[in-house]
Amino acid sequence: MFLKVQLPWNVILSPESLEASDLKLQESIIIRLLDDFAAKKATKDLGYYIAVTTLKRIGEGKVRQHTGDVLFPVVFSALTFKICKGEILEGVVHKVMKHGVFLRCGPVESLYLTNLKMPDYRYVPGENPYFLNDKMSKIGKDVVVRFVVIGTKWMEADREFQALVSLEGDYLGPVSSPAEI
Repeated sequence: MFLKVQLPWNVILSPESLEASDLKLQESIIIRLLDDFAAKKATKDLGYYIAVTTLKRIGEGKVRQHTGDVLFPVVFSALTFKICKGEILEGVVHKVMKHGVFLRCGPVESLYLTNLKMPDYRYVPGENPYFLNDKMSKIGKDVVVRFVVIGTKWMEADREFQALVSLEGDYLGPVSSPAEI
């Protein structure tokens, strides 16, 4: 789910990046904010940081005593993406194994669909393994799959989410295959 959030942030600029012109100062603050925002990646509460949408306010700069850097408090709106239990999403299969598949959905790289949560699908081994059901519906590499999220886990060390997903429910399963795209 996409969330629109308002965030307070501290932007720190070195004395070398400060310009006399207000326009150059604002540009330096915005560039530094965008760099810091991208490096943060995600948080447990808000999910993955996607984009800064609106800069609301730049506060007065405060010089840090020991370094000479200037700290500017800013407030901005941003777009984030967080997966939630019960949500129905679509993802692309990027790895097929005997006991299930791994999918990607937006910035989330570790969605696991176990074969236990793929009703009527059976594993077909080979050079390009896949799962197949009686209706000849195929789940293999690069196939888009609609699924329901049954659980999520925040991995603090990697600053990312992992999720367990299922095809148990109405209108879930393969949406398209690589040949159809």
